[in-house]
Amino acid sequence: MTDAFDVLAVGDLNPDLLVTGDVTPRFGQAEQDVSARLTLGGSAAIFAAGAARLGLRTAIAATVGDDDLGRATRAMLAARDVDVGVVAVDPSRPTGLSINLQRDDDRAILTDRGAIPALDVAAAVAAVQRGVRHVHLASVFLVPALAKHGGALLAAARRAGATVSVDTNFDPSGAFAAPVWLRDADVLVPNEAEALALAHGGDGDLLAAARDLASGGALVAVKRGAAGALAVRGNEVVEVPAPAATGPDSVGAGDAFDAGLVWALLDERPLAEALGLACACGALSLRAAGGVDGQATLDEALRLAAELRSAQ
Repeated sequence: MTDAFDVLAVGDLNPDLLVTGDVTPRFGQAEQDVSARLTLGGSAAIFAAGAARLGLRTAIAATVGDDDLGRATRAMLAARDVDVGVVAVDPSRPTGLSINLQRDDDRAILTDRGAIPALDVAAAVAAVQRGVRHVHLASVFLVPALAKHGGALLAAARRAGATVSVDTNFDPSGAFAAPVWLRDADVLVPNEAEALALAHGGDGDLLAAARDLASGGALVAVKRGAAGALAVRGNEVVEVPAPAATGPDSVGAGDAFDAGLVWALLDERPLAEALGLACACGALSLRAAGGVDGQATLDEALRLAAELRSAQ
């Protein structure tokens, strides 16, 4: 990793195996015809690819195994102009893998964490100290070291004058026990279900949940899919609709949203404009299967966000 990156993503890096067709398993050694393809996965990695696509100088701190999948994922990131100098290789564990069983209306995700939990937080802290404008933490519940020591990354970012965003993503345990440092972040970007699970109380009231998560001073931007997004920052509440979008799947759309929001905040755009750009990035990512092949360029995202504003 060289000096003076715009963004450092920290978290999970793995391939996604996208499976479509007759994906509901039938046990008893039944064999079924499906379609499958391998693409870049991991919330931190998809975010990093999206941020680089928007023109941000981006690096990622993560861990893979010493195997073909690990080499493939690093090559996929490097091909998308993401610096992989802080991607560690753990020879004792395989590279993580997520299998996405996709139907028209939903998907199930089966994940072998492999080397994902072996993230070296100290190496990520050292990378922050070498110079970065923003740090994005992803998949906190998949990476115990990140959940436990994320506060050290926040402290390093503060010392470096960098801002921090967090996308906890889903908690496979279902507990959603938020780390004590979570609300000290500058930006939280949960989806609707995650916001309700992370907040104290709220009784299913999304605005109340967002206000609770923002009570420590964070900007909370809640991703609502086709319903758009809701943001709370202090007394400011902003809602924007999502552009009409269709595609083969929604894998990585939330990570593309995160990348668009971070770009807009670093560019000091007003909150409504930032949220609209984030929604545009999320919608455009649906153009291709998987999380990275449909990601927007900056010009594409700005154009769609402008069209969205003029239609309101």
